[in-house]
Amino acid sequence: MPSLNLPEPGVRPRLPEWLRIRLPTTDSFAHTRALLDELRLHTVCQSARCPNHWECWSKGTATFMIGGDRCTRACGFCAVTTARPLALEVDEPVRVAEATHRMRLKHVVITSVARDDLADGGAGHFRQTIEAVRALNPRTVIEVLTSDFNAQDASIESVLAAKPHIFNHNLETVRRLTPAVRSRATYDRSLSVLAKAKAGGTYVKSGLMLGLGETEAEILAAMADLRHSGCDILTLGQYLQPTVRHLPVTEYVAPETFARYAVRAREIGFMRVASGPMVRSSYHAEECVLPSAMRLQ
Repeated sequence: MPSLNLPEPGVRPRLPEWLRIRLPTTDSFAHTRALLDELRLHTVCQSARCPNHWECWSKGTATFMIGGDRCTRACGFCAVTTARPLALEVDEPVRVAEATHRMRLKHVVITSVARDDLADGGAGHFRQTIEAVRALNPRTVIEVLTSDFNAQDASIESVLAAKPHIFNHNLETVRRLTPAVRSRATYDRSLSVLAKAKAGGTYVKSGLMLGLGETEAEILAAMADLRHSGCDILTLGQYLQPTVRHLPVTEYVAPETFARYAVRAREIGFMRVASGPMVRSSYHAEECVLPSAMRLQ
Protein backbone atom coordinates (compact mmCIF):
# COMPACT_ATOMS: atom_id res chain seq x y z
CA MET A 1 0.00 0.00 0.00
CA PRO A 2 1.41 3.44 -0.88
CA SER A 3 2.77 5.75 1.77
CA LEU A 4 0.60 8.68 2.78
CA ASN A 5 3.53 10.61 4.36
CA LEU A 6 1.61 10.76 7.63
CA PRO A 7 2.48 13.29 10.33
CA GLU A 8 3.98 12.08 13.60
CA PRO A 9 1.50 10.27 15.91
CA GLY A 10 -0.47 12.74 17.98
CA VAL A 11 0.67 15.68 15.85
CA ARG A 12 -2.08 17.35 13.84
CA PRO A 13 -1.55 20.35 11.59
CA ARG A 14 -3.11 23.46 13.08
CA LEU A 15 -6.32 24.53 11.36
CA PRO A 16 -5.55 27.69 9.38
CA GLU A 17 -7.73 30.77 9.62
CA TRP A 18 -9.25 30.28 6.17
CA LEU A 19 -10.80 27.01 7.34
CA ARG A 20 -12.40 28.37 10.48
CA ILE A 21 -16.15 28.35 9.95
CA ARG A 22 -18.53 30.88 11.41
CA LEU A 23 -21.78 29.06 12.02
CA PRO A 24 -24.88 30.85 10.73
CA THR A 25 -28.05 30.86 12.76
CA THR A 26 -31.22 31.37 10.75
CA ASP A 27 -34.79 30.16 10.73
CA SER A 28 -34.05 28.41 7.42
CA PHE A 29 -31.64 26.03 9.13
CA ALA A 30 -34.29 24.83 11.57
CA HIS A 31 -36.90 24.65 8.82
CA THR A 32 -34.64 22.52 6.62
CA ARG A 33 -33.82 20.16 9.46
CA ALA A 34 -37.49 19.79 10.40
CA LEU A 35 -38.48 19.05 6.81
CA LEU A 36 -35.79 16.38 6.42
CA ASP A 37 -36.88 14.78 9.68
CA GLU A 38 -40.54 14.88 8.66
CA LEU A 39 -39.85 13.18 5.33
CA ARG A 40 -37.38 10.72 6.88
CA LEU A 41 -34.58 11.64 4.50
CA HIS A 42 -30.86 11.21 4.86
CA THR A 43 -28.41 13.81 3.63
CA VAL A 44 -24.71 13.54 2.88
CA CYS A 45 -24.48 16.81 4.82
CA GLN A 46 -25.14 14.94 8.06
CA SER A 47 -23.85 11.46 7.33
CA ALA A 48 -20.51 12.59 5.91
CA ARG A 49 -20.16 15.40 8.49
CA CYS A 50 -19.77 18.00 5.77
CA PRO A 51 -18.35 21.25 7.21
CA ASN A 52 -20.64 23.30 4.98
CA HIS A 53 -23.95 21.86 6.14
CA TRP A 54 -24.65 24.78 8.48
CA GLU A 55 -24.40 27.21 5.59
CA CYS A 56 -26.32 25.04 3.12
CA TRP A 57 -29.18 24.28 5.49
CA SER A 58 -29.38 27.94 6.45
CA LYS A 59 -29.88 28.70 2.76
CA GLY A 60 -32.53 25.99 2.45
CA THR A 61 -30.46 23.53 0.41
CA ALA A 62 -29.29 19.97 1.04
CA THR A 63 -27.81 16.99 -0.82
CA PHE A 64 -30.12 14.00 -0.54
CA MET A 65 -28.52 10.62 0.16
CA ILE A 66 -30.68 7.75 -1.01
CA GLY A 67 -30.38 4.04 -0.36
CA GLY A 68 -30.05 4.44 3.40
CA ASP A 69 -27.19 5.67 5.57
CA ARG A 70 -25.18 2.44 5.76
CA CYS A 71 -22.41 1.98 3.23
CA THR A 72 -20.89 -1.30 2.05
CA ARG A 73 -17.48 0.35 1.72
CA ALA A 74 -15.08 1.78 4.30
CA CYS A 75 -13.14 4.59 2.65
CA GLY A 76 -10.43 6.13 4.78
CA PHE A 77 -11.73 9.67 4.33
CA CYS A 78 -15.48 9.21 4.72
CA ALA A 79 -17.57 9.45 7.89
CA VAL A 80 -20.59 7.56 6.51
CA THR A 81 -21.25 4.43 8.60
CA THR A 82 -19.97 1.13 7.19
CA ALA A 83 -22.48 -1.64 7.95
CA ARG A 84 -24.85 -4.12 6.36
CA PRO A 85 -27.43 -1.90 4.58
CA LEU A 86 -31.14 -2.17 5.20
CA ALA A 87 -33.64 -2.89 2.45
CA LEU A 88 -34.40 -0.05 0.04
CA GLU A 89 -37.46 2.02 0.94
CA VAL A 90 -39.78 1.95 -2.03
CA ASP A 91 -41.33 5.32 -1.24
CA GLU A 92 -38.00 7.14 -0.82
CA PRO A 93 -37.96 8.50 -4.40
CA VAL A 94 -41.33 10.16 -3.83
CA ARG A 95 -40.14 11.62 -0.53
CA VAL A 96 -37.07 13.12 -2.21
CA ALA A 97 -39.32 14.60 -4.89
CA GLU A 98 -41.59 16.09 -2.22
CA ALA A 99 -38.64 17.62 -0.36
CA THR A 100 -37.30 19.10 -3.60
CA HIS A 101 -40.72 20.63 -4.26
CA ARG A 102 -41.24 22.01 -0.77
CA MET A 103 -37.71 23.44 -0.64
CA ARG A 104 -38.26 24.99 -4.09
CA LEU A 105 -34.91 23.74 -5.29
CA LYS A 106 -33.80 24.92 -8.70
CA HIS A 107 -30.89 22.45 -8.58
CA VAL A 108 -31.02 19.19 -6.67
CA VAL A 109 -28.11 16.84 -5.96
CA ILE A 110 -28.93 13.19 -5.32
CA THR A 111 -26.20 10.90 -4.02
CA SER A 112 -26.12 7.47 -2.39
CA VAL A 113 -24.11 5.19 -0.19
CA ALA A 114 -22.34 2.39 -2.06
CA ARG A 115 -24.72 -0.56 -2.32
CA ASP A 116 -22.49 -3.44 -3.35
CA ASP A 117 -25.06 -5.73 -1.75
CA LEU A 118 -27.45 -5.05 -4.64
CA ALA A 119 -27.03 -6.64 -8.06
CA ASP A 120 -27.27 -3.26 -9.80
CA GLY A 121 -25.44 -1.31 -7.09
CA GLY A 122 -28.58 0.75 -6.47
CA ALA A 123 -28.81 2.09 -10.02
CA GLY A 124 -32.50 1.29 -10.32
CA HIS A 125 -33.23 3.26 -7.16
CA PHE A 126 -31.33 6.21 -8.61
CA ARG A 127 -33.40 5.99 -11.77
CA GLN A 128 -36.69 5.88 -9.85
CA THR A 129 -35.63 8.88 -7.76
CA ILE A 130 -34.66 10.95 -10.80
CA GLU A 131 -37.98 10.15 -12.46
CA ALA A 132 -39.97 11.01 -9.33
CA VAL A 133 -38.14 14.31 -8.84
CA ARG A 134 -38.64 15.30 -12.46
CA ALA A 135 -42.34 14.41 -12.42
CA LEU A 136 -43.02 16.78 -9.49
CA ASN A 137 -40.31 19.35 -10.31
CA PRO A 138 -40.06 19.57 -14.11
CA ARG A 139 -37.96 22.75 -14.05
CA THR A 140 -35.37 21.55 -11.52
CA VAL A 141 -31.86 20.70 -12.70
CA ILE A 142 -31.01 17.19 -11.51
CA GLU A 143 -27.46 16.20 -10.63
CA VAL A 144 -26.54 12.70 -9.45
CA LEU A 145 -23.40 11.78 -7.55
CA THR A 146 -22.96 8.03 -7.85
CA SER A 147 -20.67 5.23 -6.75
CA ASP A 148 -18.74 3.37 -9.43
CA PHE A 149 -21.39 0.60 -9.64
CA ASN A 150 -18.37 -1.69 -10.06
CA ALA A 151 -18.27 -0.28 -13.61
CA GLN A 152 -21.30 -2.33 -14.67
CA ASP A 153 -22.49 -0.97 -18.00
CA ALA A 154 -26.11 -1.88 -17.34
CA SER A 155 -26.16 0.08 -14.06
CA ILE A 156 -24.58 3.18 -15.57
CA GLU A 157 -26.95 3.01 -18.54
CA SER A 158 -29.93 2.65 -16.19
CA VAL A 159 -29.08 5.92 -14.44
CA LEU A 160 -28.37 7.70 -17.73
CA ALA A 161 -31.70 6.49 -19.14
CA ALA A 162 -33.46 8.70 -16.58
CA LYS A 163 -31.63 11.69 -18.13
CA PRO A 164 -30.01 13.51 -15.23
CA HIS A 165 -28.62 16.85 -16.33
CA ILE A 166 -25.26 16.13 -14.67
CA PHE A 167 -23.61 12.80 -13.86
CA ASN A 168 -21.05 13.16 -11.07
CA HIS A 169 -18.64 10.49 -9.87
CA ASN A 170 -15.67 11.54 -7.77
CA LEU A 171 -12.14 10.37 -8.49
CA GLU A 172 -11.37 11.60 -4.95
CA THR A 173 -7.56 11.41 -5.05
CA VAL A 174 -4.52 10.77 -7.21
CA ARG A 175 -3.56 7.39 -8.62
CA ARG A 176 -0.80 6.59 -6.08
CA LEU A 177 -3.00 7.24 -3.04
CA THR A 178 -6.19 5.57 -4.27
CA PRO A 179 -5.57 2.15 -2.63
CA ALA A 180 -5.04 3.77 0.78
CA VAL A 181 -7.85 6.32 0.50
CA ARG A 182 -10.69 4.48 -1.25
CA SER A 183 -12.31 1.19 -0.33
CA ARG A 184 -12.72 -1.29 -3.23
CA ALA A 185 -12.64 1.49 -5.80
CA THR A 186 -9.83 1.82 -8.33
CA TYR A 187 -8.48 4.85 -10.14
CA ASP A 188 -8.94 3.43 -13.63
CA ARG A 189 -12.41 2.07 -12.88
CA SER A 190 -13.60 5.53 -11.87
CA LEU A 191 -12.16 7.03 -15.05
CA SER A 192 -13.98 4.37 -17.07
CA VAL A 193 -17.28 5.20 -15.34
CA LEU A 194 -16.88 8.87 -16.25
CA ALA A 195 -16.02 7.99 -19.85
CA LYS A 196 -19.12 5.80 -20.12
CA ALA A 197 -21.30 8.55 -18.70
CA LYS A 198 -19.86 11.03 -21.19
CA ALA A 199 -20.53 8.62 -24.04
CA GLY A 200 -24.13 8.54 -22.82
CA GLY A 201 -24.53 12.20 -23.73
CA THR A 202 -24.71 13.94 -20.38
CA TYR A 203 -22.49 16.50 -18.67
CA VAL A 204 -19.88 14.82 -16.50
CA LYS A 205 -18.44 16.08 -13.23
CA SER A 206 -15.79 14.83 -10.82
CA GLY A 207 -13.79 16.02 -7.84
CA LEU A 208 -10.50 15.65 -5.99
CA MET A 209 -9.60 16.14 -2.32
CA LEU A 210 -6.27 17.81 -1.59
CA GLY A 211 -4.15 17.51 1.53
CA LEU A 212 -3.68 13.74 1.69
CA GLY A 213 -0.02 13.76 0.66
CA GLU A 214 -0.35 14.13 -3.10
CA THR A 215 2.20 16.12 -5.11
CA GLU A 216 1.45 18.92 -7.55
CA ALA A 217 2.57 16.72 -10.45
CA GLU A 218 0.12 14.03 -9.34
CA ILE A 219 -2.74 16.52 -9.10
CA LEU A 220 -2.05 17.83 -12.59
CA ALA A 221 -1.86 14.26 -13.91
CA ALA A 222 -5.23 13.41 -12.32
CA MET A 223 -6.78 16.53 -13.82
CA ALA A 224 -5.45 15.52 -17.25
CA ASP A 225 -6.82 12.00 -16.82
CA LEU A 226 -10.24 13.41 -15.95
CA ARG A 227 -10.28 15.62 -19.05
CA HIS A 228 -9.21 12.68 -21.20
CA SER A 229 -12.20 10.74 -19.81
CA GLY A 230 -14.55 13.52 -20.91
CA CYS A 231 -15.07 15.29 -17.59
CA ASP A 232 -16.61 18.76 -18.10
CA ILE A 233 -16.84 20.06 -14.51
CA LEU A 234 -14.17 19.82 -11.82
CA THR A 235 -14.23 20.45 -8.07
CA LEU A 236 -11.11 20.72 -5.91
CA GLY A 237 -11.39 21.00 -2.13
CA GLN A 238 -9.46 20.54 1.08
CA TYR A 239 -9.69 17.16 2.81
CA LEU A 240 -10.68 17.50 6.47
CA GLN A 241 -10.36 14.55 8.85
CA PRO A 242 -13.91 13.78 10.08
CA THR A 243 -12.82 11.74 13.13
CA VAL A 244 -9.57 10.53 14.68
CA ARG A 245 -10.25 7.12 13.12
CA HIS A 246 -9.95 8.51 9.61
CA LEU A 247 -6.92 9.42 7.54
CA PRO A 248 -5.10 12.46 8.91
CA VAL A 249 -4.57 15.68 7.01
CA THR A 250 -0.98 15.98 5.78
CA GLU A 251 -1.29 19.55 4.49
CA TYR A 252 -3.69 22.46 4.51
CA VAL A 253 -3.52 23.80 0.98
CA ALA A 254 -3.51 27.59 0.71
CA PRO A 255 -6.33 29.38 -1.13
CA GLU A 256 -3.87 30.82 -3.66
CA THR A 257 -2.75 27.30 -4.54
CA PHE A 258 -6.34 26.29 -5.18
CA ALA A 259 -6.69 29.37 -7.39
CA ARG A 260 -3.61 28.37 -9.37
CA TYR A 261 -4.99 24.86 -9.93
CA ALA A 262 -8.27 26.39 -11.12
CA VAL A 263 -6.42 28.39 -13.77
CA ARG A 264 -4.64 25.27 -14.95
CA ALA A 265 -7.89 23.29 -15.03
CA ARG A 266 -9.51 25.88 -17.29
CA GLU A 267 -6.45 25.93 -19.51
CA ILE A 268 -6.72 22.21 -20.21
CA GLY A 269 -10.39 22.45 -21.11
CA PHE A 270 -12.66 22.08 -18.07
CA MET A 271 -15.82 24.08 -18.76
CA ARG A 272 -16.56 24.81 -15.10
CA VAL A 273 -14.19 24.70 -12.12
CA ALA A 274 -14.82 25.18 -8.40
CA SER A 275 -11.54 25.20 -6.47
CA GLY A 276 -11.02 26.28 -2.87
CA PRO A 277 -10.49 24.98 0.66
CA MET A 278 -14.21 24.69 1.47
CA VAL A 279 -15.34 23.41 -1.93
CA ARG A 280 -17.13 20.08 -1.86
CA SER A 281 -18.62 18.09 -4.69
CA SER A 282 -22.15 19.38 -4.15
CA TYR A 283 -21.34 22.69 -2.43
CA HIS A 284 -22.88 25.55 -4.46
CA ALA A 285 -23.44 22.97 -7.18
CA GLU A 286 -25.85 25.26 -9.00
CA GLU A 287 -22.99 27.70 -9.65
CA CYS A 288 -21.14 25.06 -11.70
CA VAL A 289 -24.04 24.36 -14.05
CA LEU A 290 -23.42 24.96 -17.73
CA PRO A 291 -26.12 27.10 -19.37
CA SER A 292 -26.96 24.38 -21.87
CA ALA A 293 -27.49 21.91 -19.01
CA MET A 294 -30.40 24.06 -17.90
CA ARG A 295 -32.39 23.03 -20.94
CA LEU A 296 -35.04 20.57 -19.87
CA GLN A 297 -34.57 17.07 -21.19
